[in-house]
Amino acid sequence: MYAEERQLEILSRARAAGRVEVAGLADELEVTQETVRRDLTVLERRGLVKRVHGGAIPVERLDYEPRLATRREQHAEEKQRIALAALAEVPAEGAVLVDCGSTPEALARMFPTDRELTVVTNSLPIGMILSDHASLSVWSLGGRVRGRTYSAVDDWARRQLAELSVEVSFLGTNGVSVARGLTTPVPAEAAVKTAMVSAGKRRVLLADHSKFGRDSFCRFANLADIDVIVTGVELDDDTTAEIESVGPKVVRA
Repeated sequence: MYAEERQLEILSRARAAGRVEVAGLADELEVTQETVRRDLTVLERRGLVKRVHGGAIPVERLDYEPRLATRREQHAEEKQRIALAALAEVPAEGAVLVDCGSTPEALARMFPTDRELTVVTNSLPIGMILSDHASLSVWSLGGRVRGRTYSAVDDWARRQLAELSVEVSFLGTNGVSVARGLTTPVPAEAAVKTAMVSAGKRRVLLADHSKFGRDSFCRFANLADIDVIVTGVELDDDTTAEIESVGPKVVRA
């Protein structure tokens, strides 16, 4: 087994079991414990696992914010379906906000070029993607740039958003629950997301199924603040019904 194959197998086992142990992996994969430790170090550097004493835990089990490059790889096919379905929410004219994150970024890559729209974003990658479209007027929010998400945050961004009114705000999130609404780990991100919710006449959340039932540190909106949630068919019927009972329409793609 090549190193890349072994690391993929370790990651698969970690996600299935919720934790892996160095000693157990060494026996099962017929390699030394030092080899396993090196593999776990590689996976941790890629943002896929978190090392703990004697083993590792997949980042999905932690209130942990992986880097954008890592999140692009997680549930990638589902995010493409979500983005395609979300195109129905893009207005024929006017202005829209596009939040940072891997799922809003998937929408940006599919953004329609047959209409003239003003697009405001706090995401550097999304701004770069959309700026190639001659039909779009793209505005980038200023502020401190977070290296983990490549997003502009803090007071500069919030002050600009306070002056805006857009047809649709397309939002991302780290967690969705009926009890706490929409949450994210970092206060600076939460403050900007709250301002984006306030700026939108219509609010559309883009979230893959893994975000549901999860709570992060900071709440930035209640579910009742959201008009539509676009997610994957992987979201179960009971959770869908529970979410819709408090307000938003749920579209499963």
